[in-house]
Amino acid sequence: MGHRGPDNRSMSFPALPTASRRACRTFARAVLPVLAAAAASVAAAQALPPEVESALTRAKVPRDAVTLLVADADGVRPPRLAWRAQVPVNPASIMKLVTTYAGLDLLGPAFTWNTPVYIDGPIRNGVLEGNLYVRGQGDPKMVIERLWLLLRRVQGLGIHTIAGDIVLDRSAFDTVDADPNAFDGEGLRPYNAAPDALLINFKSVVMTFVPNRAMSTAQVSFDPYLQGVAMQATVPLSAGECGDWRATLAADVADPARMRFAGSYPTACGEKTWAVAYADPRGYAARAIGGMWAEMGSQLKGQVRDGQVPADLKPAFEVASPPLAEVIRDINKYSNNVMAQQLFLTLGLQQKKRGSLDASRTAMRQWWNNRIGTGEGQPVFDNGSGLSRDERITAGELGKMLQVAWRSPVMPELMSSLPASGVDGTLKRRALRSGGAAHLKTGTLRDAAGVAGYVHGASGRRYVLVAIANHGNAAAARPAFDALVDWATQD
Repeated sequence: MGHRGPDNRSMSFPALPTASRRACRTFARAVLPVLAAAAASVAAAQALPPEVESALTRAKVPRDAVTLLVADADGVRPPRLAWRAQVPVNPASIMKLVTTYAGLDLLGPAFTWNTPVYIDGPIRNGVLEGNLYVRGQGDPKMVIERLWLLLRRVQGLGIHTIAGDIVLDRSAFDTVDADPNAFDGEGLRPYNAAPDALLINFKSVVMTFVPNRAMSTAQVSFDPYLQGVAMQATVPLSAGECGDWRATLAADVADPARMRFAGSYPTACGEKTWAVAYADPRGYAARAIGGMWAEMGSQLKGQVRDGQVPADLKPAFEVASPPLAEVIRDINKYSNNVMAQQLFLTLGLQQKKRGSLDASRTAMRQWWNNRIGTGEGQPVFDNGSGLSRDERITAGELGKMLQVAWRSPVMPELMSSLPASGVDGTLKRRALRSGGAAHLKTGTLRDAAGVAGYVHGASGRRYVLVAIANHGNAAAARPAFDALVDWATQD
């Protein structure tokens, strides 16, 4: 049989010898089925489950706006599903998975942050005749209860009056852009708090409202009390349903010197709490420490100010944070942005001896290359929390990391830190229709949403799953992600 060449003339090929023809047939019988099976596997991996397709259609999210991966946790078999798995996407808070696993791998689950306290001067008759220094070293969980314990330790040294100043040393971390409105204009939401070497109570105030029908008012308490801030103690009660009670209060918390309400509080609401970010985040620690020291019945003759610990001082004592294994449960189950950023900066401080974003990004890139090493590039790291428009990762890269983590000694700590479907954290109200189980980190930003983690198959097999949408309707794709998790549980 001839073949038309470029010049349109017939071209003939000599016949192969008999032995060569037999060899070709043998080769075809041996290899072609393997190639066909591989092609079928690739085709199957590219076909989305019908229930996922339907949910995406209802959400008006095109299939080319999502990236999906379902693969065995042990990485032995080809993926069950791989759709656009090599496309870099914005993972939103799913990026906390990378930060927390890197923390466990590099620092160990028992790692703690120490906050040393120094005294500079003699103590006579309950008076410290000098300054008290507190050096922050990145503790992500110095909440008000633990701050009280720190100051109680100070009193335990016999100090009830400080003749000098309380000096806050925050030099362990480089100053990070502290404009809380910079990301999305929602500066009074606690999730926008910036990291700080001496992070106190997430720079937030928790307001508690308790109706008093006899007085026709709701009592308002503030935790912590902030020194020098006028805080309205009561608000009038109003009738009607609870509804949008926060809007009804008409709160004005934008003034660093005053927190007040122009509206009322619905009696039907009962007791409620509301956490808001303080309007002057840089001044929060000084006001919180000064206010608590006074509430504990102690005196400060000087002021609370920023500064650095003198080089020749030795700590009087240190206060240790909860272990990292406990800290990452807060980070992942409740998607705590500032705690994730504290851990991210700590990685730079511990690995590169500098608590800066650049040092942390370098440490993360080196860790990724050494530990994960996908050979397909690496994620784009920004601040480690996912509260970023710049961070990028592919489903393939994230899936590979989850497989490496599955074989790691710290796998139990990582998995237990993830929200469990229908049980707790950000998945408490998202039980699976199949009745199956999954441990998944969620992520949501404007134009980005997804889940990633581990799914428990009905057969007993374990899968890594990644599902991320980058689209204007990304939040509407959650039913599609839930359908994918259900599909994965059914093997």
